Amino acid sequence: MTVHPGNLMNGVERWFFTPVALGRIAVLRTLAYLFVPLDVFLITPWALAHRDVPVALYQPLRIARVFALPEPTHAVVVGLCVALVVTALAAATGRAPRLLGTLVAVLYLAWMLVAMSYGKVDHDRVGYLVLLAVLPTVGRARWGDRTLSERAGWTIRAVAIAVVCTYFLAAWAKFRFGGVDWLTGATYTKAVLRRGTILSDWTVHVPYLLVLAQIGTIVFELCSPVLLFLRGRWQLRAVLFLFAFHAMVYAALTIAFWPHLIALTALLPLERLRVPTRRGDRAQPAGERT
Repeated sequence: MTVHPGNLMNGVERWFFTPVALGRIAVLRTLAYLFVPLDVFLITPWALAHRDVPVALYQPLRIARVFALPEPTHAVVVGLCVALVVTALAAATGRAPRLLGTLVAVLYLAWMLVAMSYGKVDHDRVGYLVLLAVLPTVGRARWGDRTLSERAGWTIRAVAIAVVCTYFLAAWAKFRFGGVDWLTGATYTKAVLRRGTILSDWTVHVPYLLVLAQIGTIVFELCSPVLLFLRGRWQLRAVLFLFAFHAMVYAALTIAFWPHLIALTALLPLERLRVPTRRGDRAQPAGERT
């Protein structure tokens, strides 16, 4: 059976631009932008602490070198922090979504370059960075708006690909740096011994349990691309499974991929959420496209 290139391209285009309700984008913006101050002050406060770290320890990532970003002195770090938080709070109001959203995306990327240029790079930021980058492309959106938009659809697909890459490439990294022996190694045992809780300490006493957990993790991560092709209830169930998986990891090891989870919410039917509106201020009916 021969597949015509034109039909294949049309199928890919339909997949990328399958319309999504604008209400989902509105909720995503609120979550994504309000997460910024939480991240800066509560989740990764060590990034702000770099304001007092000697500049000599700064080893800029490639992006920072390419754009010749300034060294993170005390004034630069504090100024960037203030600009990022203020802009994110302004963007969360939904006003000037393209301008403020673009500024948040650029400022947060710069903030991550400051945070991750000291020898530690977290992979849980990939989906969130992509989310911030693509949100400004949609334009205005309101909570509960069921208007279908191809721009919104492209945005959700881009975030979905980033989320899947986070899982799939994590498996690739395990094989790249640990080899096949990672499957039967003591990675999870060390993690439980170092960060375990009352809910997970017992697992180190059960033979082969953590090895089976490692194998299961690899299988799950390699199968993650399936998420891109699920629809409706099956996709919802898969996303809820991922949230449950991360909740289990947090309960066992107190490790949570908070920005990744924000990006993961893009695959939920957030357009069903509504806020009280003024009389006569009704959302556009579903079925229209922008």
